[in-house]
Amino acid sequence: MGESYVPQKIVTLLSDFGLRDPYVAEMKAVILSKCPEAKIVDISHEIAKFDVYMGAFVLACAAPHFPKGTVHVAVVDPGVGTRRRSIIVETKLGYYVGPDNGILMQAGCRESLDHVYAIENPQFVAPKVSKTFHGRDIFASVAAYLAEGVRARAFGTEIKDYVVPDFAKPSLADGSVFGQVMHVDGFGNVITNIPSEIVKNLGIREQEVLKVEIGKKDMVLTFCSAYGDVADGVALAIIGSHEFLELSVNRGSAEVRFKAKIGDSIRVQRQNYI
Repeated sequence: MGESYVPQKIVTLLSDFGLRDPYVAEMKAVILSKCPEAKIVDISHEIAKFDVYMGAFVLACAAPHFPKGTVHVAVVDPGVGTRRRSIIVETKLGYYVGPDNGILMQAGCRESLDHVYAIENPQFVAPKVSKTFHGRDIFASVAAYLAEGVRARAFGTEIKDYVVPDFAKPSLADGSVFGQVMHVDGFGNVITNIPSEIVKNLGIREQEVLKVEIGKKDMVLTFCSAYGDVADGVALAIIGSHEFLELSVNRGSAEVRFKAKIGDSIRVQRQNYI
């Protein structure tokens, strides 16, 4: 079902390359040489070096706002040149192109993943593939062909053993949801990988009291719809603008209050759950 939409010739780019080097420009040059009508949108090139967690989070936040049929390229790739695969993730909304290291999967799983293909067909990559720059020689090239309308299955074999990291799959058990801290923003809000759909499925309502464990710290928080629903300095739980559960402190820092860091485990449960 994933290929029922028409490609939009929109290609997004996300990487940890920064902008001082020619890498981003080289990727854009490859895309435009194969798909001159492509509209290229930079999501971010300031992902922390080698930080797959951060790259996956930023991609998952930005991707849902693009038109159906958009091609997303994500390159945070410490395993470049090794045996890790290059893949295409096809969802009901678009395509994701990048390394098989988990960076594509948080976004892909949120969008009802349809198929994952290994990129194997040499017809769609550079004649000579650099061991250190798959972003240019594989991912940008493949993205351009997808934007031109080449079907994802033309690029290689469908695979089932792709990497799905823990941060892409929060779990439910015994009335609780288990997840991880994905990001801490500039306000000190602690953003988890728990999507709003799971919170809703647990039957959690506004002003309900939640039991929350983060790392080794236990707390009781009110689930709110706005930071100002509690007094200054009071902690709360909230669904943020990117539709993930956040732990926050009104006019304060949840990061400091809870000593939270990326990768910390989190468990959320309704206080009245029996």
